[in-house]
Amino acid sequence: MALHTSLRRAGAPVALTAAVLLTASACGGSASGSGAADADVEGDLSGTIRVDGSSTVAPLSTAAAQLFQGENPGVRVTVGTSGTGGGFEKFCAGETDISDASRPIEDDEKAACQKEGIAYEELHIANDGLSVVVNKDNDFAECLTVAQLKKIWEPGSKVNNWNQVDPKFPDQELELFGAGTDSGTFDYFTEAINGEEGASRTDYSPSEDDNVTAQGVSGSEGGMGYFGLSYYEENKDDLKLLKIDGGDGCVEPTSRTVQDGSYKPLSRPLFIYPKASSLDKPEVEAFVEFYVENSAEIAEKSLFVPLNDQQQAELDKDLERLREQHRS
Repeated sequence: MALHTSLRRAGAPVALTAAVLLTASACGGSASGSGAADADVEGDLSGTIRVDGSSTVAPLSTAAAQLFQGENPGVRVTVGTSGTGGGFEKFCAGETDISDASRPIEDDEKAACQKEGIAYEELHIANDGLSVVVNKDNDFAECLTVAQLKKIWEPGSKVNNWNQVDPKFPDQELELFGAGTDSGTFDYFTEAINGEEGASRTDYSPSEDDNVTAQGVSGSEGGMGYFGLSYYEENKDDLKLLKIDGGDGCVEPTSRTVQDGSYKPLSRPLFIYPKASSLDKPEVEAFVEFYVENSAEIAEKSLFVPLNDQQQAELDKDLERLREQHRS
């Protein structure tokens, strides 16, 4: 079936991405012997699957739901975008079936889930590279070093002009946009660039919605921002992508450089966390299995980077571990 790849646009209303309500169905490719597969053969899947978390991962889950819906329209999938941290809060409180995350679950979040008896498995579902973008009319910045990015974004930074980044750059105000503190993108970027998760200057325009960041940079002549590579792909007509020098020369983020790790230090894995007990519901089990079995197609249609063969093999093993947790 056809899938609309333009799942996010800079001009899209925040409410559209904040809670996507989809009618979804089961896929016939489930593993043999599962309750989900049996229900799919009967064509009687129904119910609601609740997904929330990272706004970066949301397009993957939305694409999975859109592809999934061709079989049984009796299932509804809700995809929320409260951020990785916000998503884990809901997940560990038992409010959702699957948590989207652009970073691994943290110790305090693990403890919160354990306290509530929430068992889960971490599934590495796709790859992404954080993109650093500037206004499309910026004709002087082509590549920045990690040291320059740190100079801009580190706590207490007073850099507010492009000529403070590099004296060869013009005297132009630097206006910053980036991820909010509940975002896994914020956590990853700050650790990769500033050396400590959460360490960042605070005088910038933050948002958990990456569309807002794209709008901010495209509307500011001296703007700079960061978000997942797919957000740049969705807004490439309005933004300029920078190369990053992680120590071995300037590298542009592409599917190849993200997958082979040469785009550093801003390449990252993306995750979903299904709740083991939610597999009691055949529609959830079928959806998770579909997500894993079709991860490459889902990633490509969402403008993310598919897993390599080794990563796909690990994903298959992790899915089996989730099934084992569900059976135990």
